[in-house]
Order: sequence, then C-alpha cells, then structure tokens
Amino acid sequence: MALGARYGNVLALVLRQGLTLAGVGVVIGILAALGLTQLLATLLYGITPTDPLTFATAPAILLGVAVIACWIPARRAARTDPMLALRQE
Repeated sequence: MALGARYGNVLALVLRQGLTLAGVGVVIGILAALGLTQLLATLLYGITPTDPLTFATAPAILLGVAVIACWIPARRAARTDPMLALRQE
C-alpha cells in the first residue's frame, strides 16, 4: 500500500495466494482419495467408495474454511496503515 496498491489489490493478493495453496491441496486430496477407494471399500458402510455427494461436499467445506481462514488476514493486511508498518521496520 505504501507503493500505491489499493485496498482491493492487497485483499486480492493475499486471498489469491492462500486459496491457490488450498486449491492445490484439495486437488491432491481428491486424487489420493480416488486412488485409495479400493483399499477403503471394505471399511465403508452404506455408501459407495466413489460417492459423488461425499466427493463434492468435503472439498466444498474445506474450501469454505480456507476462504474464511484467508479472508481474516487479508482484511487485516489491507487495513494496515502503510506509514505505521514502515516505521516499525
């Protein structure tokens, strides 16, 4: 912000960085879960190993939590007074 970034730019930067990491983690998790379905098929009761509702709901909840976890620090970073932050360095 000291170099001319606006509130929305800082907010978008922090959110993009956090959600990119969360998105990569979700994709890796889904691929690992699909790879382990045959191993876990005997432990599941009442659902199929590739239940579409489960494979859609779990990542959606995780991404929702990631959005909230990224939003709070992003908002705090965007509200920081640039002169105050530069004086503390």
